[in-house]
Amino acid sequence: MILRTATETRRNSSVKHVLLCVILAIMPVRSAGAPHRTAHAPQVTETPEVRAALSWFSRNLSWINDQQVRITEIPAPPFQESARAEAVKALLTDCGLRVSIDKTGNVIGDLPGVTDKEIVMLTAHLDTVFPPGTEVKVRRDGDRLSAPGISDNGTGLAALIGIARAIHEAHIKPVRTILFVADVGEEGEGNLRGMRALVDAYRAKLKAAVVLDGSGTDHVTTKALASRRLEVLITGPGGHSWSDFGMPNPINALVRGSIRFINTKVPASPRTTFNLGQIEGGTSVNSIPYEAKLKVDIRSESEDELTKLEAALRESIAAGSRDEMESSRDRSKGKLEWKIDVLGTRPGGELAANSQLFASLRAADDYVGNQSRVERSSTDANIPLANGIEAISIGAGGTGGGAHSLQEWYEPTGREMGLKRALLTLLGVSGIAEEKSK
Repeated sequence: MILRTATETRRNSSVKHVLLCVILAIMPVRSAGAPHRTAHAPQVTETPEVRAALSWFSRNLSWINDQQVRITEIPAPPFQESARAEAVKALLTDCGLRVSIDKTGNVIGDLPGVTDKEIVMLTAHLDTVFPPGTEVKVRRDGDRLSAPGISDNGTGLAALIGIARAIHEAHIKPVRTILFVADVGEEGEGNLRGMRALVDAYRAKLKAAVVLDGSGTDHVTTKALASRRLEVLITGPGGHSWSDFGMPNPINALVRGSIRFINTKVPASPRTTFNLGQIEGGTSVNSIPYEAKLKVDIRSESEDELTKLEAALRESIAAGSRDEMESSRDRSKGKLEWKIDVLGTRPGGELAANSQLFASLRAADDYVGNQSRVERSSTDANIPLANGIEAISIGAGGTGGGAHSLQEWYEPTGREMGLKRALLTLLGVSGIAEEKSK
């Protein structure tokens, strides 16, 4: 029994070494004058730098958890990420990176590779969906951490820092330059402005992007879900609820139009959705409002269906405004006006099944014993994918729930596996430089 157990242990170790060889064999081809481990070098299964980085995680999980708490407790409302950005900048600097903050607000840590003509990015978004003043103090209940933003994206940011630190401590030199990026504007009306700026700046050199978003490791986003965020504005003369009764009311028009829109039939395939997410208007209960606003999120696997749904919203608001005008008793003081502005668009795209990045992810999954399904979602990966750049979005390990709510929580069990998966995926596309002969 003891002999069989030892044999099984050796067999499992051998299998993992083979899988690690597969991961590192997917590295980019040799650049001119840039020596590195080739796909056929048998010694990559014993790469000491990679083993050191992987083992660093198991010894430092508590430290990574602490960084997640620290980062989460620094508010980062939409368009107000600067305080959190400064904290992340300091942490990435401690990882031996050359760190700067660009004019958009992205924190960029540069790990030079053998070549600076090709770049791989590892990213995690800084912002949360929560408005200023939200209580973000982390509550601990055993292993569970609870706070708005603790999982989305405290998990991703902690992993970004942990992976940077592991690579630094293991003295890994990549072939392609790696950028460790904490980017702004992923949530809500941020319209992926951080990732847009990054792709614009590095497009010519950018070969792949690995996005860390949330915790789950049971999926990988390789398909970008197209979406549009729209704002409806209806305006009118406004007045007193008693003396001006019968005057056209913007809120009434908005309600009439909204009821029409929510009865729009959308296909189950290609999957298409809409959400009326925010309504504003009026100054007091006894005043006829002079304006009413509605924010709408529409998404679809098909650009054609997205266009149809936007057209349906415009037709519904036009009809609602017309119906309100026709039913009003007093039109002498003014009429209703309406418009719809596009707050943001997220383009679609898809990673090729035979891409180097996808192969690296699958090899990493095999090594850590993880199974993940392919999904379509709306993430920072939308922008590189729409521009023909290889990109995926993955969870960083552990489990979480209640995202975008005040009850959001995270548990770090399983974090180590997620960190290893992300690290090996990253190294699979960046490559590892050959050690110099002594």
